[in-house]
Amino acid sequence: MAKKKPLVVVTRKLPDVIETRMRELFDTRLNETDQPMTQAQLVDAVKSADVLVPTLTDRIDSALLSQAGDQLKLVATFANGVDNIDVDTANTRGITVTNTPGVLTEDTADMTMALILAVPRRLAEGIKIVEEDTWSGWSPTWMLGHRIWGKRLGIVGMGRIGTAVARRAKAFGMSIHYHNRRRVPAPVEEELEATYWESLDQMLARMDVVSIHCPHTPGTFHLLSARRLKLMKPESYIVNTARGEVIDENALSRMLDAGELAGAGLDVFEHEPAVNPRLAKSPRVLLLPHMGSATIEGRIDMGEKVIINIKTFMDGHRPPDRVLPSML
Repeated sequence: MAKKKPLVVVTRKLPDVIETRMRELFDTRLNETDQPMTQAQLVDAVKSADVLVPTLTDRIDSALLSQAGDQLKLVATFANGVDNIDVDTANTRGITVTNTPGVLTEDTADMTMALILAVPRRLAEGIKIVEEDTWSGWSPTWMLGHRIWGKRLGIVGMGRIGTAVARRAKAFGMSIHYHNRRRVPAPVEEELEATYWESLDQMLARMDVVSIHCPHTPGTFHLLSARRLKLMKPESYIVNTARGEVIDENALSRMLDAGELAGAGLDVFEHEPAVNPRLAKSPRVLLLPHMGSATIEGRIDMGEKVIINIKTFMDGHRPPDRVLPSML
């Protein structure tokens, strides 16, 4: 007799090729409207599903997990980060958590580099001027930005994405500096000609551009606090394609308004999808709607990782992308 397929509940719409394969392999309940699930719908999902496939917009906290049925054994998130999931509670309740690491590296690094280029050269302002038909012609002193060749880039979090950004930035003639919990291997440092700073404060004070690439954890919440932001040079720029909670947005907006920072490029926000009104109005900021990893190739790669994690787990093996509390 054929083995009963596990019930897999997917909280958001995924690429068609991924949804089709999931339907083939599992008893899959899809979200055809792509509207975020309500709390009641999430409760219903964890009460009935063998496997839950959430995304970073779903809050899988202890209150939700406490209502899960005994049959829920796997939360296979369609995301790289797991800051929206109470991994400790899941582990205590015997629920395995997996994520999709590695596949978003190049896409996010590309978008980061785009912001590093766009903000100092005032691309958003230039586009707006053309769109509003207020351009009166070329002038040698008009719309002047700053070159990035020869500038110092400070990377906060030198993991996969931070390293990929460093490789791109080096090709654009930037000097690479980084702060991380531990130094990267010597061959990587040598390849990038990177300077390691044990002190984040000391690094921030010396950089022309700072790029954030650390995950959001209790330890990194407002890592870029008002005090640390004030260490940066008034002519420096900050770029964030990681998580909005890492920067104190209120402090950032105040400093931008006061001219204490030259500009910012933000793809993520502290209270997504809400955007701080002061940031939204600032001419010094280029804002994007969390699209750093938004490529067709990347989303398909993520879906394939989710499928592999589910299939491996259901076959009785340890899934390749298991997340343990000790890893956070």
